[in-house]
Amino acid sequence: MRIHRLEIEAFGPFATAQHIDFDHLGAQGLFLLNGATGAGKTSILDAICFALYGAVPGARQEGKRLRSDHAAPSAEPRVVCEFSARGRRFEVTRSPAWERPSARGKKGFTTQQAKTLLRERIAGSWEEKSSRNDEVGAELADILGMDREQFTRVVMLPQGDFAAFLRSKANDRLELLQKLFGTQRFEAVERQIASQAAEASRAVQENASDLKSLLDRAAAERVQPALENADRNPAGTTVGNADAPGAPGQEPEAWLAGVAAEVGAEWTRRKDEASHAESLSSRLAEQFRQAQEKSLRHGRLGAAMQRRVLLELAAPRALENKDKLGRHRRASVLSGQLDAVDSSARKCRSAAAKVAQLRERLQAAGLDALDSTASLESLKSTYAVLEARLPDEQRLEDIAARLAAKRREQSEHEAAAGQALSALERLREEASAVSGLMEPLEPAADGLAELERETTAATELVAIVSRHAKAASELAEISGKHLQARATAQDHRQEWLDVRELRLANAAGELAAALVSGQPCAVCGSESHPHPAAAVRSALSLAQEEEEARERFEASEKALGVLAEQVSAAAQVLAGLAAQGGTVDAEEAEARLVAARTATSAAKNASRTLDQLRGKQEDITKKLAEVQEQHAEDTGAASRASSAVLLLQEQHDTLKTDLAGLREDFPSLRERLKALSAERTLLQSAADADRELEQAAQAQADAAVSLQNALPDSGFDSAEEARGELLPPADVVGLEKDVADFDTEAARLDELFAGEDLVLAAKEVQAGELPVPEAELAEVKLHAADAADRARAAALAAALAGKSAEAVERIRVEYNTLAEAGREPRNRARILAALADTVRGAGDNNYRMSLNAYVLAARLEQVALAASERLVAMSDGRYTLQHTDARAARNQKSGLGLEVVDEWTGQRRDTSTLSGGESFMASLALALGLADVVQQEAGGVDIETLFVDEGFGSLDEQALEQVMDALEGLRDGGRVVGLVSHVAEMKQRITNQLQVVKGRHGSTVRIAEAVPL
Repeated sequence: MRIHRLEIEAFGPFATAQHIDFDHLGAQGLFLLNGATGAGKTSILDAICFALYGAVPGARQEGKRLRSDHAAPSAEPRVVCEFSARGRRFEVTRSPAWERPSARGKKGFTTQQAKTLLRERIAGSWEEKSSRNDEVGAELADILGMDREQFTRVVMLPQGDFAAFLRSKANDRLELLQKLFGTQRFEAVERQIASQAAEASRAVQENASDLKSLLDRAAAERVQPALENADRNPAGTTVGNADAPGAPGQEPEAWLAGVAAEVGAEWTRRKDEASHAESLSSRLAEQFRQAQEKSLRHGRLGAAMQRRVLLELAAPRALENKDKLGRHRRASVLSGQLDAVDSSARKCRSAAAKVAQLRERLQAAGLDALDSTASLESLKSTYAVLEARLPDEQRLEDIAARLAAKRREQSEHEAAAGQALSALERLREEASAVSGLMEPLEPAADGLAELERETTAATELVAIVSRHAKAASELAEISGKHLQARATAQDHRQEWLDVRELRLANAAGELAAALVSGQPCAVCGSESHPHPAAAVRSALSLAQEEEEARERFEASEKALGVLAEQVSAAAQVLAGLAAQGGTVDAEEAEARLVAARTATSAAKNASRTLDQLRGKQEDITKKLAEVQEQHAEDTGAASRASSAVLLLQEQHDTLKTDLAGLREDFPSLRERLKALSAERTLLQSAADADRELEQAAQAQADAAVSLQNALPDSGFDSAEEARGELLPPADVVGLEKDVADFDTEAARLDELFAGEDLVLAAKEVQAGELPVPEAELAEVKLHAADAADRARAAALAAALAGKSAEAVERIRVEYNTLAEAGREPRNRARILAALADTVRGAGDNNYRMSLNAYVLAARLEQVALAASERLVAMSDGRYTLQHTDARAARNQKSGLGLEVVDEWTGQRRDTSTLSGGESFMASLALALGLADVVQQEAGGVDIETLFVDEGFGSLDEQALEQVMDALEGLRDGGRVVGLVSHVAEMKQRITNQLQVVKGRHGSTVRIAEAVPL
């Protein structure tokens, strides 16, 4: 991957657009990125990372605002990066989310969402690939073959991070290596194995719980059969006191077999008791059934004899009802003809009345009442002619309406044209008056800008004069304090010198006090001391007094120095204000300000009035144009409306004359058609009534003939006789029901007396075998019910015992099956638990190395080998890096150790013992080696652009030379390397430089090239 071009705007410290051509900058393969602290060197690397991944590296992403604070409020932050990878060339443009000033409010802001655009150069032109953030991110990740963390470690080598990595502990190294090499899948394997072990353990626990539940159920079923007879079981021992499941010395399988035998024996005993009780209950129930049936037979025989007597009493009335029904049915045969005669007579009378009424209405309307059909046909012909001319009448009405509208339109446009002409004259007068008012105001308004500058200068001068006076007063005050402090310091110095001189003078007395006769003097060596000096005060009190005097002097000196600095600073401020005009008289400066403000205020008023007049003039000019245009439109519209009125009036008069003969005395054809329609309806009704009357008379004659033809066959002499035998429907229904009830009762009695029960009861009466009394029958019933209850209780007890026996047997089989099925899960749980302990670094894993750490240890070993190749060159063959998996002390995790091998001494030592320059070389070599390994892990992505960040200042001249040789070796194969450094010697050695210049309004970049020899 090679970076060709970078554009930055309103991003980080860069307020304006900055363009960086990396192809031109890296022509020699090595360039320097330098600039002052805080200028924005790291922001260039951030911009590259943001363009490719939509975020800046590492911790800088947290809480960093990407948009430049120096940029204009409406400037959009933007980064454009052009690069090539895998033989293809791309351009990615990104803009982070930012707050854009709202177009609707003066102080509001609108959140502008992040934007992304990816383009690819194909056949010499750029083609858009995608503009969606997620799609561009996925596409770039596939193209680059690295995620953001890997990119920042491989392409941008941060030395500070790798120096910390070099000295860090195994746990800290594991976190960085895991991010770079993406070994989270091995942690996932650890979690999966731990999850499987936990699941297997749960399965074993569930199996044990299920087995215990089965034993508990068996114990409960063992007690169940003893509910009725808990004193003894089949073996003669108390069931409730048997050994519990799992008792010492007893296997659960054997205990279950014993329980099954006990419950089976109890089931057999209860089945025998239930069989004996059922036999006794059946015998007593049969005795009760026979006695009850005999009593019921004799009761039914008595009831049947009573019903036979009642049936014989109702027989005469039933015969009479049958005779009435017969005569009614013969008369009902003629009911259709009789109804037809009556109905046709009613219809004939109704039709005759309707015809008479309609003829009276025709005579009242002046129409022919005798020949309504002929009158109807003549009226229809006239109606059709008038109806055909209705569109002409509608057309006449439309023309009249349009004529009235055009006349109104003509009148309106003529009035509007007159009003527009008056408005034009008035506007021309207003325009002339406004022009006269504007002429004297223009010269005063033109000088407003100059007057405002003079006012600003006068305001600043007044402020400077005031500050100058204040600064002069402060300088005088501070100077007075400085003089007083200097006198105080001199006094304290003299006090200190006096006490010091006194202490020195008192030293002889102190020495004399220590002399002993016969012993040599410590000063002259004499053993005789003829005139020893006398001490005025003790040495300790003089030394303490001298120390206090010295401290007072030093404090006063320090205070004097502070005041001297303040005097110098105040004098500088005063001189600066004097240079800006602060010595001008205050009243003169204030007079200048008042005059300037007065002139500016007058100019502002003139400018404001002039702006208002100009606006008014523009409004008048616009209104003039609008009114002129409106006047022309209204004049033309009035002329067109006048022509249309003449044409429509001519058409209206012609059509009105043509329709006048057809209307007769009616105001319109519609009115005449409405009158003809009413007459047509009346004539049509009269013709229909005549036809109905003819049809009703014919129907009446036909019905009379049909009735006369049917009378001979019905047995009646006349129609009146037949009508007399007809009965009301309610009476017919009542008679039929009475006859049917009599016949049904007779048939039922015949069937009842022929039944087996009544025949047997009659024989028993004849033989004198009467039923048992009610009291004796109730006693038999009671004995049978008691026997049935005892049989049901015995059957229930036997069923409960059988259910318990079946349940115990089923539990025993299920227990054996479940116990057999649990052996394999228990073995699997033991294996998985041991495996889970091993992969997480516990149990028998003496090195306490997890699976993830084991994989990363192999990667670290590759990194150490790759780093050693470069460290050997940088350290003149002295140092190499070596991975170690030695067991860590105090039971810590092992496997990610790193040590340095000193080839000059053959000793291995910890990386923390390296000096500052050696640590830099080792961390740089480690970063380059890690970049090589991660590059291979990323699928062999070719990295053609590298950035190496800071750290060169800790190297001596020889070490710097060796590091530079190693870095220049990175250029092999066309690779471009950018170094970020402040070191002056680096600026001299590397002539191709990208310089970042810091300014008050944001940073800028420039390229400094080597001067050709």
